[in-house]
Amino acid sequence: MTRDSKPDLLKVEGLKAYYQMNYYGVEREVRAVDGISMNIKRGEVYGIAGESSSGKTSFIKVLAAAIRPPLRVVEGTVKYEFKNGPIEVTTASPAQIEEVRWKHLSYIMQGSMSVLNPVRRIGKTFKDFAQRPLGLTGAAFEDRVIKHLARLKLPPEVLRAYPHELSGGMRQRVTIGLATVCHPEFIIADEPTTALDVVVQKEVLSLIRDIQKEMDSSVVFVTHDMSVHANIADRVGIIYAGRLVEEGPTKQMFFTPKHPYTAHLVASLPRIGDTTQRPALEGRPPNLADPPQGCRFHPRCPLAVDKCRQEVPPLETVAQDHRTACWRWQDVKPLVGSAHPAGVMA
Repeated sequence: MTRDSKPDLLKVEGLKAYYQMNYYGVEREVRAVDGISMNIKRGEVYGIAGESSSGKTSFIKVLAAAIRPPLRVVEGTVKYEFKNGPIEVTTASPAQIEEVRWKHLSYIMQGSMSVLNPVRRIGKTFKDFAQRPLGLTGAAFEDRVIKHLARLKLPPEVLRAYPHELSGGMRQRVTIGLATVCHPEFIIADEPTTALDVVVQKEVLSLIRDIQKEMDSSVVFVTHDMSVHANIADRVGIIYAGRLVEEGPTKQMFFTPKHPYTAHLVASLPRIGDTTQRPALEGRPPNLADPPQGCRFHPRCPLAVDKCRQEVPPLETVAQDHRTACWRWQDVKPLVGSAHPAGVMA
Protein backbone atom coordinates (compact mmCIF):
# COMPACT_ATOMS: atom_id res chain seq x y z
CA MET A 1 0.00 0.00 0.00
CA THR A 2 1.44 3.37 -1.01
CA ARG A 3 1.40 6.37 1.28
CA ASP A 4 -1.27 8.11 -0.81
CA SER A 5 -3.60 5.12 -0.50
CA LYS A 6 -3.36 5.04 3.31
CA PRO A 7 -6.01 6.89 5.32
CA ASP A 8 -5.20 9.94 7.44
CA LEU A 9 -4.91 9.17 11.13
CA LEU A 10 -4.30 12.79 12.14
CA LYS A 11 -5.44 15.98 10.43
CA VAL A 12 -4.42 19.42 11.74
CA GLU A 13 -6.00 22.49 10.18
CA GLY A 14 -5.07 26.13 10.87
CA LEU A 15 -3.87 25.42 14.40
CA LYS A 16 -3.02 28.43 16.54
CA ALA A 17 -1.99 27.84 20.15
CA TYR A 18 -0.78 30.82 22.17
CA TYR A 19 0.55 31.35 25.67
CA GLN A 20 -1.77 34.02 27.05
CA MET A 21 -0.58 35.57 30.30
CA ASN A 22 -1.62 38.43 32.54
CA TYR A 23 0.84 39.30 35.29
CA TYR A 24 0.36 42.37 37.47
CA GLY A 25 -2.00 43.86 34.91
CA VAL A 26 0.40 43.33 31.97
CA GLU A 27 -1.03 41.14 29.22
CA ARG A 28 1.36 39.12 27.06
CA GLU A 29 0.68 36.70 24.22
CA VAL A 30 3.31 34.33 22.84
CA ARG A 31 2.35 32.85 19.46
CA ALA A 32 4.06 29.50 19.93
CA VAL A 33 1.98 27.71 17.26
CA ASP A 34 0.70 30.05 14.60
CA GLY A 35 -1.33 28.54 11.76
CA ILE A 36 0.01 25.00 11.27
CA SER A 37 -1.83 22.63 8.91
CA MET A 38 -0.69 19.07 8.20
CA ASN A 39 -1.80 15.45 8.08
CA ILE A 40 -0.22 12.16 9.10
CA LYS A 41 -1.11 8.82 7.54
CA ARG A 42 -1.75 5.58 9.38
CA GLY A 43 1.53 3.68 9.82
CA GLU A 44 3.71 6.71 9.02
CA VAL A 45 6.71 8.07 10.95
CA TYR A 46 6.64 11.86 10.73
CA GLY A 47 9.68 13.79 11.96
CA ILE A 48 9.45 17.32 13.37
CA ALA A 49 12.62 19.41 13.42
CA GLY A 50 13.58 22.94 14.34
CA GLU A 51 15.89 24.69 16.77
CA SER A 52 15.04 25.48 20.39
CA SER A 53 12.16 27.94 20.89
CA SER A 54 10.71 27.14 17.47
CA GLY A 55 7.40 25.87 18.89
CA LYS A 56 7.94 22.11 18.55
CA THR A 57 7.11 21.26 22.16
CA SER A 58 4.04 23.50 22.26
CA PHE A 59 2.78 21.89 19.05
CA ILE A 60 3.10 18.33 20.33
CA LYS A 61 1.47 19.31 23.63
CA VAL A 62 -1.63 20.14 21.61
CA LEU A 63 -1.33 16.90 19.62
CA ALA A 64 -1.06 14.98 22.90
CA ALA A 65 -4.12 16.76 24.34
CA ALA A 66 -1.87 18.09 27.12
CA ILE A 67 -3.13 21.66 26.86
CA ARG A 68 -2.70 23.48 30.14
CA PRO A 69 -2.93 27.23 30.87
CA PRO A 70 -1.35 29.54 29.98
CA LEU A 71 -1.23 27.57 26.68
CA ARG A 72 -4.58 27.89 24.90
CA VAL A 73 -5.85 26.86 21.47
CA VAL A 74 -7.28 30.03 19.94
CA GLU A 75 -8.08 28.66 16.49
CA GLY A 76 -7.96 25.51 14.37
CA THR A 77 -8.66 21.79 14.78
CA VAL A 78 -6.72 18.63 15.67
CA LYS A 79 -8.72 15.56 14.65
CA TYR A 80 -7.74 11.89 15.05
CA GLU A 81 -9.47 9.04 13.21
CA PHE A 82 -8.99 6.22 15.69
CA LYS A 83 -10.44 2.76 15.15
CA ASN A 84 -12.95 3.34 17.94
CA GLY A 85 -14.11 6.58 16.29
CA PRO A 86 -12.94 10.15 15.58
CA ILE A 87 -11.99 12.67 18.26
CA GLU A 88 -11.21 16.38 18.03
CA VAL A 89 -8.84 16.87 20.97
CA THR A 90 -9.06 20.66 21.24
CA THR A 91 -12.77 20.47 22.08
CA ALA A 92 -13.01 16.99 23.65
CA SER A 93 -14.04 16.61 27.28
CA PRO A 94 -11.57 15.29 29.90
CA ALA A 95 -13.51 12.01 29.95
CA GLN A 96 -13.14 11.62 26.17
CA ILE A 97 -9.41 12.34 26.37
CA GLU A 98 -9.02 9.85 29.22
CA GLU A 99 -10.73 7.22 27.07
CA VAL A 100 -8.14 7.46 24.27
CA ARG A 101 -4.99 8.24 26.30
CA TRP A 102 -2.36 5.44 26.28
CA LYS A 103 -4.71 2.99 24.55
CA HIS A 104 -4.99 4.99 21.31
CA LEU A 105 -2.86 8.12 21.86
CA SER A 106 0.46 7.77 23.63
CA TYR A 107 3.45 9.92 24.52
CA ILE A 108 7.15 9.04 24.94
CA MET A 109 8.23 11.94 27.11
CA GLN A 110 11.59 13.64 27.13
CA GLY A 111 13.97 12.66 29.94
CA SER A 112 13.39 9.25 31.53
CA MET A 113 14.25 10.44 35.05
CA SER A 114 11.56 13.12 34.74
CA VAL A 115 8.94 10.53 33.76
CA LEU A 116 9.73 7.73 36.21
CA ASN A 117 8.89 8.23 39.88
CA PRO A 118 12.23 7.82 41.72
CA VAL A 119 10.58 6.26 44.81
CA ARG A 120 8.31 3.87 42.93
CA ARG A 121 9.35 0.54 41.45
CA ILE A 122 9.03 0.12 37.68
CA GLY A 123 6.31 -2.51 38.08
CA LYS A 124 4.14 -0.09 40.08
CA THR A 125 4.65 2.58 37.42
CA PHE A 126 3.43 0.18 34.72
CA LYS A 127 0.29 -0.43 36.80
CA ASP A 128 -0.28 3.32 37.11
CA PHE A 129 0.04 3.86 33.36
CA ALA A 130 -1.41 0.76 31.75
CA GLN A 131 -3.60 -1.34 34.04
CA ARG A 132 -6.82 0.61 33.49
CA PRO A 133 -6.43 1.10 29.69
CA LEU A 134 -5.60 -2.61 29.22
CA GLY A 135 -8.40 -3.80 31.48
CA LEU A 136 -6.16 -6.50 32.97
CA THR A 137 -5.25 -7.33 36.55
CA GLY A 138 -3.04 -9.73 38.48
CA ALA A 139 -1.10 -12.40 36.62
CA ALA A 140 -2.67 -11.53 33.25
CA PHE A 141 -1.43 -7.94 33.48
CA GLU A 142 2.04 -8.95 34.66
CA ASP A 143 2.35 -11.50 31.86
CA ARG A 144 1.41 -8.84 29.27
CA VAL A 145 4.02 -6.43 30.64
CA ILE A 146 6.78 -9.06 30.85
CA LYS A 147 6.22 -10.14 27.24
CA HIS A 148 6.29 -6.52 26.13
CA LEU A 149 9.52 -5.85 28.04
CA ALA A 150 11.07 -8.87 26.29
CA ARG A 151 10.50 -7.13 22.95
CA LEU A 152 12.51 -4.22 24.34
CA LYS A 153 15.28 -6.60 25.48
CA LEU A 154 14.52 -5.95 29.15
CA PRO A 155 14.41 -8.78 31.72
CA PRO A 156 11.46 -9.29 34.09
CA GLU A 157 13.69 -8.22 37.01
CA VAL A 158 13.37 -4.63 35.78
CA LEU A 159 9.86 -4.52 37.25
CA ARG A 160 11.30 -4.84 40.76
CA ALA A 161 13.92 -2.12 40.24
CA TYR A 162 13.85 1.58 41.05
CA PRO A 163 14.74 4.02 38.23
CA HIS A 164 18.13 4.93 39.71
CA GLU A 165 19.14 1.25 39.59
CA LEU A 166 18.90 1.19 35.80
CA SER A 167 21.23 2.61 33.16
CA GLY A 168 20.16 5.55 31.00
CA GLY A 169 19.50 3.26 28.06
CA MET A 170 17.41 0.87 30.14
CA ARG A 171 15.36 3.73 31.60
CA GLN A 172 14.68 5.03 28.09
CA ARG A 173 13.51 1.56 27.04
CA VAL A 174 11.22 1.49 30.05
CA THR A 175 9.63 4.82 29.01
CA ILE A 176 9.16 3.44 25.49
CA GLY A 177 7.58 0.35 27.03
CA LEU A 178 5.19 2.46 29.11
CA ALA A 179 4.09 4.36 26.00
CA THR A 180 3.62 1.27 23.82
CA VAL A 181 2.41 -1.55 26.09
CA CYS A 182 -1.22 -0.74 25.22
CA HIS A 183 -0.46 -0.93 21.47
CA PRO A 184 -1.56 2.65 20.73
CA GLU A 185 -2.45 3.79 17.24
CA PHE A 186 -0.59 7.10 17.52
CA ILE A 187 2.68 7.68 19.39
CA ILE A 188 4.32 11.05 20.07
CA ALA A 189 8.05 10.74 20.80
CA ASP A 190 9.57 13.91 22.29
CA GLU A 191 13.38 13.88 22.00
CA PRO A 192 13.58 10.21 23.11
CA THR A 193 17.31 9.95 22.29
CA THR A 194 18.48 13.07 24.13
CA ALA A 195 21.52 12.52 26.39
CA LEU A 196 22.10 8.97 25.07
CA ASP A 197 25.40 7.91 23.53
CA VAL A 198 25.37 7.06 19.83
CA VAL A 199 25.32 3.26 20.35
CA VAL A 200 22.32 3.37 22.71
CA GLN A 201 20.70 6.00 20.49
CA LYS A 202 20.82 3.65 17.53
CA GLU A 203 19.30 0.84 19.61
CA VAL A 204 16.48 3.09 20.82
CA LEU A 205 15.70 4.23 17.27
CA SER A 206 15.61 0.63 16.06
CA LEU A 207 13.29 -0.31 18.91
CA ILE A 208 10.86 2.49 18.13
CA ARG A 209 10.86 1.62 14.44
CA ASP A 210 10.37 -2.11 15.09
CA ILE A 211 7.49 -1.53 17.50
CA GLN A 212 5.90 0.96 15.12
CA LYS A 213 6.00 -1.53 12.25
CA GLU A 214 4.72 -4.37 14.41
CA MET A 215 1.72 -2.37 15.64
CA ASP A 216 1.24 -0.36 12.40
CA SER A 217 1.16 2.77 14.55
CA SER A 218 1.78 6.32 13.41
CA VAL A 219 4.65 8.12 15.11
CA VAL A 220 5.47 11.80 15.45
CA PHE A 221 9.19 11.93 16.22
CA VAL A 222 10.45 15.26 17.57
CA THR A 223 14.15 16.10 17.62
CA HIS A 224 16.43 18.92 16.48
CA ASP A 225 18.95 16.29 15.29
CA MET A 226 18.46 15.97 11.53
CA SER A 227 20.66 12.84 11.35
CA VAL A 228 18.14 11.06 13.61
CA HIS A 229 15.32 11.99 11.22
CA ALA A 230 17.37 10.57 8.36
CA ASN A 231 17.36 7.20 10.10
CA ILE A 232 13.75 6.93 11.20
CA ALA A 233 11.34 9.36 9.49
CA ASP A 234 9.27 8.77 6.35
CA ARG A 235 8.54 12.50 6.11
CA VAL A 236 9.96 15.53 7.89
CA GLY A 237 8.28 18.82 8.81
CA ILE A 238 10.41 21.86 9.68
CA ILE A 239 8.98 24.30 12.22
CA TYR A 240 10.41 27.79 12.56
CA ALA A 241 9.02 30.50 14.86
CA GLY A 242 5.69 28.72 15.33
CA ARG A 243 5.08 27.98 11.65
CA LEU A 244 5.54 24.95 9.42
CA VAL A 245 7.98 26.24 6.79
CA GLU A 246 8.68 23.04 4.87
CA GLU A 247 7.43 19.47 4.71
CA GLY A 248 8.32 16.57 2.47
CA PRO A 249 9.70 13.04 2.08
CA THR A 250 12.88 12.62 4.10
CA LYS A 251 15.19 12.04 1.15
CA GLN A 252 13.91 15.13 -0.69
CA MET A 253 14.30 17.25 2.43
CA PHE A 254 17.98 16.32 2.66
CA PHE A 255 18.96 16.43 -1.01
CA THR A 256 16.58 18.98 -2.51
CA PRO A 257 15.43 21.30 0.32
CA LYS A 258 13.18 24.15 -0.82
CA HIS A 259 13.50 26.47 2.17
CA PRO A 260 16.70 28.31 3.21
CA TYR A 261 16.25 27.26 6.84
CA THR A 262 16.02 23.57 5.91
CA ALA A 263 19.05 23.96 3.67
CA HIS A 264 20.99 25.40 6.61
CA LEU A 265 19.96 22.56 8.94
CA VAL A 266 21.17 20.02 6.38
CA ALA A 267 24.38 21.93 5.63
CA SER A 268 25.23 22.01 9.35
CA LEU A 269 25.50 18.21 9.48
CA PRO A 270 28.98 16.64 9.30
CA ARG A 271 29.84 14.99 6.00
CA ILE A 272 32.03 11.96 5.48
CA GLY A 273 35.46 13.06 4.31
CA ASP A 274 34.75 16.77 4.76
CA THR A 275 36.78 18.43 7.52
CA THR A 276 35.79 22.03 6.78
CA GLN A 277 34.02 24.06 9.45
CA ARG A 278 30.24 24.01 9.21
CA PRO A 279 28.67 27.43 8.59
CA ALA A 280 26.73 29.02 11.44
CA LEU A 281 23.39 30.73 10.95
CA GLU A 282 23.59 34.31 12.11
CA GLY A 283 21.05 35.80 14.50
CA ARG A 284 18.54 33.99 16.65
CA PRO A 285 14.87 32.94 16.46
CA PRO A 286 12.46 35.88 16.77
CA ASN A 287 10.53 36.82 19.89
CA LEU A 288 7.18 35.09 19.41
CA ALA A 289 5.48 37.74 21.54
CA ASP A 290 6.37 40.22 18.81
CA PRO A 291 7.26 38.29 15.64
CA PRO A 292 8.53 40.10 12.54
CA GLN A 293 6.21 40.99 9.69
CA GLY A 294 6.21 38.82 6.58
CA CYS A 295 8.30 35.66 6.57
CA ARG A 296 9.55 35.11 10.12
CA PHE A 297 12.87 33.79 8.84
CA HIS A 298 13.70 36.89 6.78
CA PRO A 299 15.95 38.61 9.41
CA ARG A 300 18.34 35.64 9.16
CA CYS A 301 17.79 34.62 5.55
CA PRO A 302 20.54 35.18 2.95
CA LEU A 303 17.92 35.16 0.15
CA ALA A 304 15.50 37.69 1.70
CA VAL A 305 14.07 40.47 -0.48
CA ASP A 306 11.53 43.22 0.24
CA LYS A 307 8.59 40.89 -0.46
CA CYS A 308 9.85 38.51 2.25
CA ARG A 309 9.81 41.34 4.78
CA GLN A 310 6.27 42.41 3.96
CA GLU A 311 4.21 39.34 2.96
CA VAL A 312 3.73 35.95 4.60
CA PRO A 313 4.59 33.20 2.08
CA PRO A 314 1.92 30.49 1.74
CA LEU A 315 2.78 26.83 2.27
CA GLU A 316 2.59 25.69 -1.36
CA THR A 317 3.26 22.40 -3.13
CA VAL A 318 6.56 22.47 -5.04
CA ALA A 319 6.94 18.75 -5.80
CA GLN A 320 5.02 15.55 -5.13
CA ASP A 321 4.13 15.49 -1.42
CA HIS A 322 6.59 18.36 -0.85
CA ARG A 323 5.47 21.78 0.46
CA THR A 324 7.39 24.91 1.39
CA ALA A 325 6.64 28.45 2.57
CA CYS A 326 9.23 30.55 0.77
CA TRP A 327 8.92 33.23 -1.90
CA ARG A 328 12.33 32.25 -3.30
CA TRP A 329 12.23 28.46 -3.04
CA GLN A 330 13.47 28.10 -6.62
CA ASP A 331 16.73 29.81 -5.60
CA VAL A 332 17.49 27.47 -2.69
CA LYS A 333 20.60 25.45 -3.50
CA PRO A 334 20.21 21.67 -3.08
CA LEU A 335 22.81 19.45 -1.45
CA VAL A 336 25.20 18.31 -4.17
CA GLY A 337 28.40 16.33 -4.34
CA SER A 338 29.49 12.92 -3.14
CA ALA A 339 30.02 13.89 0.49
CA HIS A 340 26.69 13.10 2.12
CA PRO A 341 25.61 14.18 5.60
CA ALA A 342 26.36 11.57 8.23
CA GLY A 343 23.56 9.02 8.48
CA VAL A 344 21.89 10.02 5.20
CA MET A 345 21.71 7.42 2.44
CA ALA A 346 22.01 8.55 -1.15
